[in-house]
Amino acid sequence: MVKLVLLRHGQSVANQQNTYTGWTDVPLTAKGRRQAAEAGNKLAALHIPYTDVHTSILQRAIVTADIVMEEIDQLWLPLHKSWRLNERHYGALRGMNKDYSRELFGKAQVAKWRRGYTDIPPLLTKTESDRRYAQLPASILTRGESLAMAWQRVAPYYEDQVVPHLRRGENQLIVAHGSTLRALIKYLDHISDADVDKVEVGNGVPIVYTLDDQLHVVTKKML
Repeated sequence: MVKLVLLRHGQSVANQQNTYTGWTDVPLTAKGRRQAAEAGNKLAALHIPYTDVHTSILQRAIVTADIVMEEIDQLWLPLHKSWRLNERHYGALRGMNKDYSRELFGKAQVAKWRRGYTDIPPLLTKTESDRRYAQLPASILTRGESLAMAWQRVAPYYEDQVVPHLRRGENQLIVAHGSTLRALIKYLDHISDADVDKVEVGNGVPIVYTLDDQLHVVTKKML
């Protein structure tokens, strides 16, 4: 048996302001840091020895991972950062207040964009450059993503960088974002495209999977 722990970052400034974030790099709030510490305390009580921690290249996830690693007294662990674990790109909705978007586009349409699997939000008119992506192929830059599109970049990372460790019996911790973790949960729990809209991932709530030798889910616990 091996453990796979998933954790969404603590509350960010955008969460606090109820705005769409996506690839925008926003910091944690004071509450978000407390949530990260509380998550770390809960995980520390389980005494799980990890070999690796995986996160995105966005500070709200990185800082959460750092706080958790300190709380579980495993700051020495390798911390792997990848754009593939970034939050889903919300396109032209980025920075918009979510309540305002419902007024502008209608509640039903916004629900599809936010919770559906294949629905794509309004796109940016052009991609935007950022130094953190400068060494990567320009093709990774997007003008907006559905959850299905986000999963297409998360899946290779999970299969290539996480699964080999799990197969060796090495416990893994992934600290990422609401949408990309929803996509991974959809995969692990065999959730249909239609039912993924019911999957919720709260800020700072650890999800502990126990997997068998074939990486099938044996137990799942939310702390």
